[in-house]
Amino acid sequence: MNGAAPRIDWIARRSGPLRGEIGVPGDKSVSHRAIMLAALADGTSRIDGFLEGEDTRATAAIFAAMGVRIGQPAPGTRLVHGVGIDGLAAPAGVFDCGNSGTGMRLLAGLLAGQDFDSTLTGDASLRQRPMQRVTGPLARMGARIEAQQGGLPPLRIRGHTGLNGIDYTPPVASAQVKSALLLAGLRAKGETCIREPRPTRDYTERMLAAFGWPIRFEPGVARLEGGHRLRATEVVVPADFSSAAFFIVAASLVPGSRLLLRGVGLNPRRTGLLDALRLMGADIRAHDRHESGGERVADLEVRHAPLRGIDVPEALVPDMIDEFPILFIAAAAAEGVTRIRGAAELRVKESDRIAMMARGLARLGIFVRELPDGADIHGGVLGGGEVDSAGDHRIAMSFAVAGALAGAPLRIGDCANVATSFPGFVALAQAAGIALASLSRPGA
Repeated sequence: MNGAAPRIDWIARRSGPLRGEIGVPGDKSVSHRAIMLAALADGTSRIDGFLEGEDTRATAAIFAAMGVRIGQPAPGTRLVHGVGIDGLAAPAGVFDCGNSGTGMRLLAGLLAGQDFDSTLTGDASLRQRPMQRVTGPLARMGARIEAQQGGLPPLRIRGHTGLNGIDYTPPVASAQVKSALLLAGLRAKGETCIREPRPTRDYTERMLAAFGWPIRFEPGVARLEGGHRLRATEVVVPADFSSAAFFIVAASLVPGSRLLLRGVGLNPRRTGLLDALRLMGADIRAHDRHESGGERVADLEVRHAPLRGIDVPEALVPDMIDEFPILFIAAAAAEGVTRIRGAAELRVKESDRIAMMARGLARLGIFVRELPDGADIHGGVLGGGEVDSAGDHRIAMSFAVAGALAGAPLRIGDCANVATSFPGFVALAQAAGIALASLSRPGA
């Protein structure tokens, strides 16, 4: 076995109603950004609700390697002793981003204007994800980044303090590209302005404002000037909407369910799935709406309701790109056909999510017509069997929800990477009423 990590598979079975109240882990996107900006701020920042996942811990470890002291007084809490906008120290080795495309892309922008060299790598999956959409516009700002053939990681970033702001419209709307350029713009001369073909998530903009950086933004446009300072602050990370999405869909689909999810982040650029599910007939109600750290938060009450197929509005696609695997499951259990278009980005996520979801659903008896930028999913009766997640955490969790409806047990292969975004998923699923078990066997 040569010490290989054990392979983790899951067995999901038909479940009874989901009931009670649950809290899902902190938002991964907010956790990444909170660590990054707190590290560059003047003073000590406190982060509560920090996601204790492998990806976010990898980001924290990278800043620790650059001389940032990060304390952990309790699980989910970090005290970050910022070193200031110019205070990062040269690393002794390569930075390992794990499975996090968000971490790698944002760090590429943040490190592009430092005066030392750095190298970003990741696991086997991340090393197959192209980075040209970030490295190309960063090069226009003056960054010097070397990638492997095809624009793949590892990325070698040459120390360079002469970045210049740019006015840039990315060909494809991407919050990660926008965020990388804004972070590079902190140390660039002049103004950096990003104009998006479609509005995307504005976590970076909101958090920069919370840390005191003068930034102007509205849906589709963000602009800032270099040369300012970040001020330490307190950040309360809301519950991750992408993590909540699996339970929202499960409670919608399993008859008799009534589930309350506490303190879920409802950033308007993140919650396209809620709009899509409501168009399909889902019964989802928001209670106790409030703001925390600039982010909208609410408790979500979900009750079972029969769903029907829809044509997913393309305007919702950028606001639900991470939730498409679980939308495939909702569509598979809905009456009629659900049509998805304009989602070509799914081809270059942790896996080719269109292909993997289509293949997995076909094994469960659901007909899916695959298209370059989407799919037609014909609702039907889900059977059991065996599917492969290809090491993609969102695919694994989506098929766990499918198993709660399946007519026979469903084995889901290669689920270890769920720990990158949702540690404790199996235990929380069991607590909510989903019949899910984890099986471990020696790695190959």
